[in-house]
Amino acid sequence: MLLTLHAEHLPLFYFLGPAVPTTQSAAEVYVTMSDSDANHMTTVALVETSSDPSGLRLVSSYQTNRIGDPSDLVALAQQIQKADDFIRANACNRLTTIAEQICFLQEQARKVLEEAKRDADLHHAACNVVKKPGNVYYLYRRESSQRYFSILSPKEWGASCPHEFLGAFKLQHDMSWTPFNSIEKRDAEINMIDKLLSHQTALPEIGRA
Repeated sequence: MLLTLHAEHLPLFYFLGPAVPTTQSAAEVYVTMSDSDANHMTTVALVETSSDPSGLRLVSSYQTNRIGDPSDLVALAQQIQKADDFIRANACNRLTTIAEQICFLQEQARKVLEEAKRDADLHHAACNVVKKPGNVYYLYRRESSQRYFSILSPKEWGASCPHEFLGAFKLQHDMSWTPFNSIEKRDAEINMIDKLLSHQTALPEIGRA
């Protein structure tokens, strides 16, 4: 790796050696780190110096403000570049997680809208009985394309089933519909939620000792 130093307001003794003292203050050093892939310019900020801090004249400002080994600047630049790389990687990882969460929420929103449309359509299907939550109803379609609910299943109709069978649905207590093949899964979820609610620990009241 090739390292190139570019200085602004850098003390002259940095280039000429410790034999040439100076009172010029250090501000910024630019270190270009080159490899086979690309060049990276890293700014190393040095602490400003003064020959009379707090009004007190230094005996030797050179000894106090000297930079020291030039390789220290390279180490500082490498550390800053490493920190920048880590920060960029961490930000990318967090943004990737957020993007995945957004995609998940979009999919959940799509499912909610589809289920809401299905439930509304089922509630508007023809039916001659008052539907009660907890019961399973069977959806049929006449030759006229009218859809209607019946309390009789195709098995109960037997070979004399008069119309096309479209599916069976259970009416939940929140007035949503659950397809027949998902009833067992849905009932298990509801039972688990009921158990959690019945065994929950009372939360402490805020403001009381």
